[in-house]
Amino acid sequence: MKVAVGSDHAGFPLKPIVVDELQSIGVEVTDKGTYSLDRVDFPDFAALVGRAIQNGEVDRGILICGSGVGVCIAANKMHGIRASVTHDTYSAHQGVEHDGMNVMCLGSRIIGEEVARELVRSFIGAEFQAEDRFINRVNKIAALEAER
Repeated sequence: MKVAVGSDHAGFPLKPIVVDELQSIGVEVTDKGTYSLDRVDFPDFAALVGRAIQNGEVDRGILICGSGVGVCIAANKMHGIRASVTHDTYSAHQGVEHDGMNVMCLGSRIIGEEVARELVRSFIGAEFQAEDRFINRVNKIAALEAER
């Protein structure tokens, strides 16, 4: 599996921990920045991760900002991106299994290192359950996305 990781300045301190956990479980990581604590705008990094998914460069993404909310809002504006703030392990796997979530959003000011590691493992270990009811729901989400 390939995963793109991106953060703004507030998420930057948690990003190396997320990258380390991904690599420790054999995931190929594409780091989309930021690379320092210098102030940056989170939509720029949500776009980089989202485009990597859209282009087939990676399978999933992880975005990190202070709360997880900003990157989640920005990512969900992109076609084909289904992002959610996930600060508990149930949501981290269930979002993939039932809702086709392809981007996990984390708040570095909300969760700590060990919780982040557990969330990464739950997110990566989950697979979409291609049952009719879940496929139908994801198709309805796609139809909403297609509306203008």
